[in-house]
Amino acid sequence: MKIDKKIIKELSDYLQEFNLTEIEITEKDTKIKVSKNNVSINNQPQVISPSLTTKKESSIANKNLNSGIEITSPIIGTAYHAPEPGAKKFVEIGKKIKKGDTIMIVEAMKTMNHVPSTSDGVVKEICVEDGQPVEFGQTIIILD
Repeated sequence: MKIDKKIIKELSDYLQEFNLTEIEITEKDTKIKVSKNNVSINNQPQVISPSLTTKKESSIANKNLNSGIEITSPIIGTAYHAPEPGAKKFVEIGKKIKKGDTIMIVEAMKTMNHVPSTSDGVVKEICVEDGQPVEFGQTIIILD
């Protein structure tokens, strides 16, 4: 059986164009189904727990960084400092935050994932720019 890549590409384009999560076609004895992964239920944002490390636990390459508590990105995506453009930022340098407060949003596959703080502290440094791509485990904020 030969799979026509044009059909798969066309179905993928339809997913994007019509904001679908899944599409399926059947022709004779061939059935092709294309779907997106990581879809949130009822358009509710997902909360993903970030990892927490202290500077002392970081690798030797990070030895020259300031001391403090690092909060890292729990997923790969695009970091946003506010819930929408022009809105008040979740955190700013010098702001006191509590464990569980949203510090940033990381968008992955059109899903806005709220990143909660894993510790109490004062924001010492914001390590990523608004709209910047982030990697899993990348430091996004440093707390005192």
